Amino acid sequence: MIDTHAHLDALVDPDEAVERARAAGVDRVITIGTGIESCRAALALAERHEGVYVAVGIDPHRAATDDAGRVGELRALLAHDAVVAVGETGLDYHYGAETREEQLRLFDAQLALAAEARLPVVIHTRGADEDTAARLRAHPGTVVMHCFSEPNLLEEALERGWYLSFAGNVTYPKAEALRAAAAAARADRILAETDSPYLAPQPLRGKPNEPAHVTHTVAALAEARGVEPAELAAQIDANASWAFRIQ
Repeated sequence: MIDTHAHLDALVDPDEAVERARAAGVDRVITIGTGIESCRAALALAERHEGVYVAVGIDPHRAATDDAGRVGELRALLAHDAVVAVGETGLDYHYGAETREEQLRLFDAQLALAAEARLPVVIHTRGADEDTAARLRAHPGTVVMHCFSEPNLLEEALERGWYLSFAGNVTYPKAEALRAAAAAARADRILAETDSPYLAPQPLRGKPNEPAHVTHTVAALAEARGVEPAELAAQIDANASWAFRIQ
């Protein structure tokens, strides 16, 4: 099983979390950089643990910080063998409406970098459907919609073959729209993630999340799709291997 989106560098003890994940049957984790130092910490973790891969990026919440001027440093990090994607990057107008212009510039720069490197791009989007979709329509590479929670983008995502990655919030009692989106997702384009240490699934809600807990999300997705969890886990593993070009 794979956790396609975790922030291992934000966990209290990421090394122990990786070991707990293995014990739970989660043998691959993609850990996500949110800024230059976060990316470097993620790469250090990948060097310590087989099966840990890295997406390097600067998230939209840092669009008005010094990190936004360091996109060029990401290019050098792409040479690392553990890097499988650019991101997370994108737009968040829910928590960052005052930095829209800065976010757009940062997003455009990282989309260009992903296209140049021919790597998948991992997208964070919240409250920015129109601007996000407009840019992704022009993007030539693989798109992964992290923590998919914008049902208004579902139709276009299905049409364009974007990957839809669902996190622990799909397990929440009031998340009917997310479960409906998960049921509608193409079988070859669905992924599961934890977004650790955030969004712990319902049985562990209120506690720090970690990669081992992706099993709960897979179970909820399987129920929504009317398939067995083991069958969906195998499908998600295959999808992730194809999307991120990993073994």
